[in-house]
Amino acid sequence: MRNLNDVSLKGKRILLRVDLNSPIENGKIIINPRIKAHAGTIRELSDRGAKLIVISHQGRKGEHDFTSLEQHAKILKELAGRHVEFIDHVIGEEVKNAVMKLKDGEIIVLGNVRNLDDETKADGKIVHELTPLVDYFVLDALSIAHREHASVVGFTKTVPSYAGPVLAQELNALKRIDHGEKIIFIIGGSKIHDAYLLLKRWLKLGRVEKVLLAGVPGILSLHAHGHSVGPSYRHLEKLHLIHDEPELKAMMQQYDPLLRHPVDIAVDDHGQRKETGIENITHEIKDIGPKTIALFRDEIKKAKIIIMNGSPGVYEEEQFGEGTKAILQAIAESSAYSIIGGGHTITAIEKFNIPKEKFGYISLSGKAFLECLEGKELPALKALEENETHLFDK
Repeated sequence: MRNLNDVSLKGKRILLRVDLNSPIENGKIIINPRIKAHAGTIRELSDRGAKLIVISHQGRKGEHDFTSLEQHAKILKELAGRHVEFIDHVIGEEVKNAVMKLKDGEIIVLGNVRNLDDETKADGKIVHELTPLVDYFVLDALSIAHREHASVVGFTKTVPSYAGPVLAQELNALKRIDHGEKIIFIIGGSKIHDAYLLLKRWLKLGRVEKVLLAGVPGILSLHAHGHSVGPSYRHLEKLHLIHDEPELKAMMQQYDPLLRHPVDIAVDDHGQRKETGIENITHEIKDIGPKTIALFRDEIKKAKIIIMNGSPGVYEEEQFGEGTKAILQAIAESSAYSIIGGGHTITAIEKFNIPKEKFGYISLSGKAFLECLEGKELPALKALEENETHLFDK
């Protein structure tokens, strides 16, 4: 698909769809890596003389994090080092007038696109209202590419469309792992269904060197091998996986030589970290133990490509962060090309002050990035590719 490298942007009105959706604490937007990355795009396009109209979403109607993008606009102004105007509307005369008055390099952030009831339709009002006002549409977020929403795919049917720098980086990272070398997967966290779909594809492709299982996937593997997992069984009951996903257990048996589950663990013994073997687990599992850390580190040293999704332990609790920190440090020290996914894993990198440049790529896209790795076709990427064949009379 097309990117902006060879496009003259000076004087062009660019509709830029980014993903500013952020955590909120006490009514305040928390600055995160995604906002920082999009601020870089905004600065770059402004410097190239584009007239920028930025659109995004925050939360969903009826949920606690559904709010205006006014705070986001202020954060972008600070991070990008450029004047940013905010208009708390997405369509209408005020928006039209502001867009038509834009000068080269100027930036407007519009209101939350999810204020529009038809945003979830590919052909919503926003497409009809804004198409006559813009020269190009730029999608700059893989994190929303799995959504067939008006602000994501609608403009690819009406104006020349391009992948922005953040989206291009994500896609380039995916291309780096598509050249046949075997991969070591490190799967932790709690999203076991995604892990199952991910591993199912790559195991069948014969591209897996080893799978290092921790977190809830590690608990499931221990259970599948006949170990009692104590109170941690409740995680498996919540996921309805023991009885509803026999294929998952069959996959574990079929590919058992490639899978590594914990050989020791750390449990929560009345609020204290207690390290123990896997033979008689009586307390809740919250981290991997030192023998498992050593085993995983040895595998990481041999890797050429590493994909990690989800943390090995409950690192948010100080005494259960040892596994996550050790594994991330081992990846950072390795010569492998590494891709780190999952918001919690990114937060862990920041918490443990591990230099981000030590990793091959840190994905900003969560669910959508996993779906790409699972081999799914994302609607927005398909739409951008189809846009290249369209002829537009602008």
